[in-house]
Amino acid sequence: MTLILAFAVLAIADKKNKKVLPELVLKAHFVAVQIHPDLREPMSDPNANMKARQDVEKALMKWGRFELTEDVEVADLVITVQRGSGKVAEGTVGGGPVDSRPVVLEGTDNSIRVGAHQGTPPAATQDPGPDTRHTGEGVQVGMAQDTMKVYQAGGIKYPLDNAPIWNYSGKDGLKAPDMKAVEEFRKAVTEAEKAAQQKQQQKQQGGQGQQQPAGGTNKPSGSSFMEGQLVLTR
Repeated sequence: MTLILAFAVLAIADKKNKKVLPELVLKAHFVAVQIHPDLREPMSDPNANMKARQDVEKALMKWGRFELTEDVEVADLVITVQRGSGKVAEGTVGGGPVDSRPVVLEGTDNSIRVGAHQGTPPAATQDPGPDTRHTGEGVQVGMAQDTMKVYQAGGIKYPLDNAPIWNYSGKDGLKAPDMKAVEEFRKAVTEAEKAAQQKQQQKQQGGQGQQQPAGGTNKPSGSSFMEGQLVLTR
């Protein structure tokens, strides 16, 4: 019983402390999906992050809420992806054609996206990341789980230099067709919409409570009831 109560208290506390997305996400229209410049491809699967980016873009197109763009200056939000290897440390390779984005034609059941960007995407951070002019091998730590982060853009010059406004990390979070990371982000957006609607309703109710009743009288309802009683007794 003690353990059950302890878990119940933790669950309630977690629900109360759960961060709601800022309303700027609800107003966002254009989204850019990128592999973070600091990342290198796992040697066991050099196309892992590129595949994760494409899968996230397809999931966003299927969702239909946002429109994709490759221009960070146009984007309202920037999403970065990192495919986990299941290992704490992983051999990596990067540079050259590995980090280049080919011309692609992708689509979902109800939308098509054509990407024609070549080479390094527009700068979203002041940190240039690894040298992409030549291929090279290395080791990167902290690549065990799939990670997806959402950053505020919309006029911010280097959005990736700021803290993300939402992030997800978990096993196979970027694995198609489930795409858990995108689904969790979708749930967070839905919760933010509900919170915004409740806030608007409370604001409207507060405004109505301050309005004067018709006729300009503020006579208590109890007085009217007593007068009615007197009339009936007569």
